[in-house]
Amino acid sequence: QVQLVESGGGLVQAGDSLRLSCAASGRTSSSYAMGWFRQAPGKDREFVASISWSGGNKYYTDSVKDRFTISRDNAKNTVYLQIDSLKPEDTAVYYCAATGWVPSSAVMTAAYRYNHWGQGTQVTVSS
Repeated sequence: QVQLVESGGGLVQAGDSLRLSCAASGRTSSSYAMGWFRQAPGKDREFVASISWSGGNKYYTDSVKDRFTISRDNAKNTVYLQIDSLKPEDTAVYYCAATGWVPSSAVMTAAYRYNHWGQGTQVTVSS
């Protein structure tokens, strides 16, 4: 069993920055991709970013690629999402997710590729 715990969300003003963290514990695979998704009120959950096990490959949805940075520290089993220049439309619950075993260079954008999910952390951006 794998547990994912997100932290770092909160209420911020437009233009501020946040760093979300997600710590994995339990029986993680020897090589797994991690990702961030978000769900805004009244909308479906959407993919935000993914990072390969090696950290060498990253993929972002178009709407965030200039402001969001995903990174990971495998020694700490932790993935991060740095969010700069926050906008009100970034308001959402942010979820991290982990795959099962995948090649070390793989990134995943589809939710069904992820086996494990965190409970989410709320990010609210006021204008």
